[in-house]
Amino acid sequence: MQTYEVDLNKCGPMVLDALIKIKNEVDSTLTFRRSCREGICGSCAMNINGGNTLACTRRIDTNLNKVSKIYPLPHMYVIKDLVPDLSNFYAQYKSIEPYLKKKDESQEGKQQYLQSIEEREKLDGLYECILCACCSTSCPSYWWNGDKYLGPAVLMQVRCSLIALREIETQASRSPRGQ
Repeated sequence: MQTYEVDLNKCGPMVLDALIKIKNEVDSTLTFRRSCREGICGSCAMNINGGNTLACTRRIDTNLNKVSKIYPLPHMYVIKDLVPDLSNFYAQYKSIEPYLKKKDESQEGKQQYLQSIEEREKLDGLYECILCACCSTSCPSYWWNGDKYLGPAVLMQVRCSLIALREIETQASRSPRGQ
């Protein structure tokens, strides 16, 4: 376990800002993932003060008497420092084939599936998942049965795919034959 001190007056307000400052000015070997810095990509997911979150969206606690504790996502193998091995997580995601497939591949790219405002609203809250693994690595069932239990993130993607598939099947049953 490594301890670092950061002058909060010379650092941005987010935990990721402090990590970048440490890497650039104190310990160039400190390893962590980052990319967008806006909570869009999920790269900087880690456990901060006991909760899984994104370092780019988590503000640094300004209470100078409180030490921030930062760990990699729990119950995953660690590649180095704050970098968890997400191989199993992404393999599980890939295993559900989270994309729409046409029954007749000869029709691929020849037809669009229209989506009404009401149909799109059914997916609100589902498409926003950025696959950061914070929810799955917070789930005890995933910890103990990660080889069998897909976890909340992947199961939510299954639900999203099922909703979209039902909409397509409903559209197909409404359209006249041959079109």
